[in-house]
Amino acid sequence: MSFRLPAGMRPYLERAPLAALFLGVSSGFTFAMIGATLTTRLAQHGITKSAVTAFALTFLAYNFKFVWAPVVDHVRLPVLGRFGQRRSWLWLVGVLVIAAVAFLGAANPDDSLMLVAIAAITLGVAGATFDIIIDAYRIELLEPRQLGAGSGMSQYGWRLGSAAAGALALVLAARIGWSAAYMACAAFALPAMLVGVVMGEPARHREPARPHGVIEALIAYFSPLMEFLRREGALVVLLFVLIHKIGDTLANLTLRLLFKDLGFTNDEVAFYDIGVGFVALLVGIFVGGILYARLGMKRSVFISLILMAVSNVSFAALAAAGHTNIGMAAAIGFENFASGIGGVTVVAYLSALCNLRFTATQYALLSALASIAGRFLTGTTAGGMISTIGYVNFYLLTTLIALPGVALFWFMMRSGLADVSIGSAGKDGS
Repeated sequence: MSFRLPAGMRPYLERAPLAALFLGVSSGFTFAMIGATLTTRLAQHGITKSAVTAFALTFLAYNFKFVWAPVVDHVRLPVLGRFGQRRSWLWLVGVLVIAAVAFLGAANPDDSLMLVAIAAITLGVAGATFDIIIDAYRIELLEPRQLGAGSGMSQYGWRLGSAAAGALALVLAARIGWSAAYMACAAFALPAMLVGVVMGEPARHREPARPHGVIEALIAYFSPLMEFLRREGALVVLLFVLIHKIGDTLANLTLRLLFKDLGFTNDEVAFYDIGVGFVALLVGIFVGGILYARLGMKRSVFISLILMAVSNVSFAALAAAGHTNIGMAAAIGFENFASGIGGVTVVAYLSALCNLRFTATQYALLSALASIAGRFLTGTTAGGMISTIGYVNFYLLTTLIALPGVALFWFMMRSGLADVSIGSAGKDGS
């Protein structure tokens, strides 16, 4: 008797979704280096909460990456360009990311906090550019039927890369120092670069018309945005993308401060992020794939939005309970389960919104808008809010902040805007 995988698991083992997993690993690790890992490093050096949360502003490069994304779509690199538009940029930016991680590792908060800030911004720009090319490569590599599984695997890889690099940094920092820890984590840029070698240039890549002269260059620069804005209900869709993730971003970028103040050690944080969080995320991705296949994109997105909003309540409960391993496991588990479902559904929806002629630029715009408000609020007010109202009320507030996004997507479903806004990346025969 031959063994056959369940139908729900087979799409995850196809070549393109598996490639998306490794692309996600490299995308996620850069985020961890200037996110939770840097937050922990600064906190251990005695930097104030307000200064630590202000470093969240280094993520603004991710929010404004659409500004230079047209360069990735339009500019052909010399020498490397003969290997293809997507692969050449993937390899070049991967090398730049490795160098930027090494720079941040060498910067010492005790010597110069300003140098650390410059290094973090450098890695933020390099990591955001890496995201631009990784997302474009992923979307063009996947067929429309694979967007759900591929988006889930990408999110799975993102979490794996983020958690593994973050945990490795914590463990190594406690033993051989932060600089060496960052140097070791730079190797996480390699999986995406190797995908370009193995998978080749994506078959669905569409070359935009190459501009000649200043006027044509300006038209080409703005054409991805103008194409999107011409779609019915485009402004409503953009508003949803802007607000749906505010609560989730506010909560996640402050978790390491919560864990430190509750007295969790580096090893405990690493264990729960990697152990419980990894398993819960895996389950969430699998459940998300089932929901996406059986309920369709719209209803599965709606369910995931509700779960991601409610997951913030678990951190309020942890803050109220104090240092408890069971509470830590439950909070991390629920949050990762909800994020796993959202990684399949919401990322698939954002990917499907893209036009294949402008994949890099449009997805950069959509993914940037998805977290810009939450990151700005985290960097400017989160530390002060925590000091004023406490962790419990802060995480309850993030839950309330997430509800308008849920309501707006419900309106988009009822009005049909969630369907008419889909781009060529989400349609068969594109």
